[in-house]
Amino acid sequence: MKLELGYVFIKDIQFAEVSKVENGTLYVSKEEVRKIILEDQNFISAEVELAKPGESIRIMPVKDVIEPRVKVDGPGGIFPGMVNKVETVGSGKTNVLKGAAVVTTGKIVGFQEGIIDMTGTGSEYTPFSKLNNLVLVCEPKEGLKQHEHEKALRFAGYKVALYLGELARSLTPDETETFETLSVTEGIKAYPELPRVAYVLMLQSQGLMHDTYVYGVDAKQSLTTMLYPTEIMDGAIVSGNCVSACDKNTTYHHLNNPVVHDLFAEHGKTLNFVGVIITNENVYLADKERSSNWSAKLAEFLGLDGVLISQEGFGNPDTDLIMNCKKIETKGIKTVIITDEYAGRDGSSQSLADADASADAVVTGGNANQVIELPALDKVIGYSKVADIIAGGFDGSLHADGSITAELQVITGATNEMGFNKLSAR
Repeated sequence: MKLELGYVFIKDIQFAEVSKVENGTLYVSKEEVRKIILEDQNFISAEVELAKPGESIRIMPVKDVIEPRVKVDGPGGIFPGMVNKVETVGSGKTNVLKGAAVVTTGKIVGFQEGIIDMTGTGSEYTPFSKLNNLVLVCEPKEGLKQHEHEKALRFAGYKVALYLGELARSLTPDETETFETLSVTEGIKAYPELPRVAYVLMLQSQGLMHDTYVYGVDAKQSLTTMLYPTEIMDGAIVSGNCVSACDKNTTYHHLNNPVVHDLFAEHGKTLNFVGVIITNENVYLADKERSSNWSAKLAEFLGLDGVLISQEGFGNPDTDLIMNCKKIETKGIKTVIITDEYAGRDGSSQSLADADASADAVVTGGNANQVIELPALDKVIGYSKVADIIAGGFDGSLHADGSITAELQVITGATNEMGFNKLSAR
């Protein structure tokens, strides 16, 4: 399967009467965006804001971040099974508004959304401070249940991202990258001497509002299976969860999965990137055993020499991570796991809730318990009062002057377990 990604670089974002992209600036009609959001009667109001790199702006509580893309050639459309028809994506041509994002915000569960600071200490920990963000502040109707609020906000983000992505349909990209995965037999013939490597992508699926969707299907309802890496780039996987902000995989993370990109960069040079095995993270032991058994079975079936495994979340999913690692290693296949740590504020506690001697090659995204000081900023988009209850915050986190003392957990993407962040260790 072969996909061309055409990058249209966005260097600025501004409001205008008519939405368009011109000379690297994304012009957005605020009224058109509000109209799209308010098509859903679950919302009684919608505010649309801009947040640019370096501005004294704090966005909170953040639900999701989505990159605008448009399918310009080939089957299907972005976010198949969610907004577009269920067709296999990942081939043809897709244009991307690179440097822009749609950020959704709202008080859904209160303690499991996050913060994006566009300047100051917090901005140093999140990749989203470097983007030109269109922020959606959507107020739900009274009495709307939390899971219904989450779904409505999720779809508002998708629809607005597709609306913006459509602006790039007829544009000539500034840069184009091509990604291709051969079939198993073709790959063996093309790269007979290279180690066969796959990526085991663990998807959050621990229950209501801890969901990830694959072609519109809640991942907890699926057995471990395989995808072409390029399917992920076309929105086959989207975030539907409200887990701790620091290590949740937003939809933006899935679209730009750095493990996929890094493996493609080495494909045909130092390794043969065979594909992506997707598996879920469940609550019950029997489900964990089933999913990890299938991960190991598929790895063996594909004749792999090595596997990279990334998780999402912490605590309970640590068990799934170690199960996948241990069972794949038992098949004689070398593994590297990517995770983050909850090692206490002093860094001296056990980093993971589970461990095994086979997990001897580990990449860490940092310690989420590290305490940071976020300065008061000139503007807050959203609701600042959730600082005291957000995961990583505590009673007294929010100070009278608007500054915040909290654990790194509060920053969206700070310790991302795909490695889409700035922290690690050696």
